[in-house]
Amino acid sequence: MGKRKAAAKPPPRKGMDKLDTVFSCPFCNHGSSVECRIDLKNLIGEANCQICQESFSTTANALTEAIDVYSEWIDECERVNTVEGDDGA
Repeated sequence: MGKRKAAAKPPPRKGMDKLDTVFSCPFCNHGSSVECRIDLKNLIGEANCQICQESFSTTANALTEAIDVYSEWIDECERVNTVEGDDGA
């Protein structure tokens, strides 16, 4: 009598890549100068440029990542620029 074949082990799961926490500033265009921090205790996400001292803060939740805070900052800058452009026409 032969031995039973052992079931094949499933392949290991690939780990998720880490998301960036440092970005380029939309005002001074200096690369890697904006640092994003998320304070879940106070539900605040902050992005600060270390070169030109510009800052942005927004509300955060448990799923918020640094890229989300930076993206909201960029979206807000674009929104303000389009509103200013419409007023001058």
